[in-house]
Parts: sequence; structure tokens; C-alpha cells
Amino acid sequence: MRAEIQNIVAEIQKSLELLAQRMDYETAPHRLEEFNARVEDPNLWDNPENAQKLMRERQVLVDAIETYESIKTDLNDNVELIELGEMEGDEEVVKDAEEALKKLRDKAAEKELEALLDGEADANDTFLEINAGAGGTESCDWASMLARMYVRWAEKKGYKVELQSETPGEEAGIKSAAYKISGHNAYGWLKSESGVHRLVRISPYDSAAKRHTSFSSVWVYPVVDDNIEIEVNPADIRVDTYRSSGAGGQHVNTTDSAVRITHIPTGIVVTSSEKSQHQNRDIAMKALKSRLYQMELDRRNAEINAAHEAKGDAGWGNQIRSYVLQPYQMVKDLRTSYETSDTKGVLDGDLDAFMAATLALKVSGKSRAEAQSDD
Repeated sequence: MRAEIQNIVAEIQKSLELLAQRMDYETAPHRLEEFNARVEDPNLWDNPENAQKLMRERQVLVDAIETYESIKTDLNDNVELIELGEMEGDEEVVKDAEEALKKLRDKAAEKELEALLDGEADANDTFLEINAGAGGTESCDWASMLARMYVRWAEKKGYKVELQSETPGEEAGIKSAAYKISGHNAYGWLKSESGVHRLVRISPYDSAAKRHTSFSSVWVYPVVDDNIEIEVNPADIRVDTYRSSGAGGQHVNTTDSAVRITHIPTGIVVTSSEKSQHQNRDIAMKALKSRLYQMELDRRNAEINAAHEAKGDAGWGNQIRSYVLQPYQMVKDLRTSYETSDTKGVLDGDLDAFMAATLALKVSGKSRAEAQSDD
């Protein structure tokens, strides 16, 4: 077996070791038996919320076991094919098996990263908010580009995307937008995107064709499960209703019953602009609880807490990623130093490599400054 292929096999085996460790593979069959026994309980669905939670937890374990065993089987099968092909001098069989191992390495690496999403709320759905920074039309246009980027990313993942609220810019783009993104590990993947994003380009709104720098902020919060109790004192909130309307388009609602909730102690403001005032209040309260829950997670997680404390305004010195379209093409994450010249792909939703690099950095325990000093 060629040295290159031996290295690929070793990489896959390392990924398998991490997958086994993360799900505690030795006890997994016993835990699955316990889940199956509870699922067969005729009284299970007396409490639908608990039943759904149990079914989700069981499915996560089933998926983890199946993923591990599938990769392990494919690894063994292709190694055996290579050995057999080498013995019989069948170069075509060897070549096909080697190509299969290369693809398997990529799959194993992806699953390895997904296995690292084991935070308390990583598996949850998520709220994603985008706000234009200072800079008028330029920043509003940049905010709309970011919104499109994340919607494209979510769609590629097979996630469900729901627009919660949107404020259009005066001339173009958006001042702000809030989405709910639903799917397994939606928060775990997107949480690394919180921060200020910087764009450098030739402005389409500048007749002199000069370069402009624009900023927009992205903030991500987990959707709180109904079984997680987040108490909100009614005396601590102010509820305002108002008319919400936009410049048109399929995502824009016109209603007299939009709701804005302000949490006075923290200054958190959430809005919802669906057709029903009752629905708006419910959505806004869930968003507020998610924001408060995120604050609690921040207090428990020193790295996330430091990032949020340092977020500052959407401007110079606070960005986590730069998107340069002129005079050259480059997107660079300032926390991990990961970069790519495929700016079109990134703006079309190819973000997994950036998210994976940030996740790996978190697991390594390095700070942003340490990561940059290693560059």
C-alpha cells in the first residue's frame, strides 16, 4: 500500500477514534436499548414535549452509531480491496479503492467536526440577526448580501429558514433582518458567525468608482427548548405594537400588529412582524428568552463571553472576518487566519470551511491572539 494511502487510512482511523470517544461507543448499544424500551412505553406521548425530546435524543444516538459503523465498514472494505488488487495486479481495482478512501477521509473529517458540536445548545435551532453598521446605503447593501449568504448556506444544509422581521434600507438593502433557522446542529454551526463582518469593494453606488469599506454585524442565539425554563419578570419588559411595512417583495409583511419587546434590565430588543399580534408576541418572547439564555451560556463559557464583550460597534477593530473584493479577491477570518480567494463561493454560502476552522480552534483551546501568532 502506498505511503499516501497509508496516511489517509491513519487519518480516517483517527476520526473514528474521536467519533467513538464522543458518543462513548462502548456504552452506546446499552443506551440505545434503554431508549428503545422507553419509546415502547404506551404512556410516552402523554407528554408530547418530553416524547419529542426523547425521540430526538434517540435519533442522535442512532445516527452516531450508524455513521461510525458505516465509516469503519467502508474503511475495512476498501483496504481489503487494495490488498487484493495488489496481490492480483489489478491496478483498476486499486485505483478505485484509493479514490473511495479519499472521499471517505473527507466524510470522516466532516463527521468528526459534527461530533465536536456537543455544547449544551449546539443541536438546537437558532436565531440569526443581521444589522447594518454605520455607512448608510453601503452598509445596508452589505447587510443584504450577508443575509443572502446565510440563507444560501442554510438551504445547502437542508435547514428550514423563516424570516422573523426585516427593516429595509432607505435606498437599497436592509437595515436589519432576523431569521429563525431550523435543523439539527443549526446553532452549533452558526454560533461561530457572531461578530462584525467587513467588506471592501468598489461601490456600485459611487459614480467615482472608489473603494469603500462597509461593516455589518451578525449575532446568533439558540432557540430555547420549551422544557428549558427561562423566567422573565413581566415588570422587566415593555411591549410596543406598531405598524410594520416594507418596500415590497415576498419576504415583507404589512401589518398593524407588529410587536417589539424591550427587556429593560439588559436593553435587549426583539421584534416580530407576522400577521397575528398574538403570534408576534409569542415569537418575540421566545426570541427574548433565547437571547437571555445565550447570555447565561456566555457567562459559563469564557471564550464566548470574551468574544461578546469585545464585539463593540460594527466598525474598525471589531471585525471577525474581512471580505475583500478589490483590489484583490480574498475572504479571511481574523480569528483562525483561514482564508480563501473564492469570494464568489463564500458569498454564495460556502461557509463550512470557516466554521470548521473556528470550531477546531475552540477545541484546541487556543485564544484568537495565540492562533494569529502561530501564523
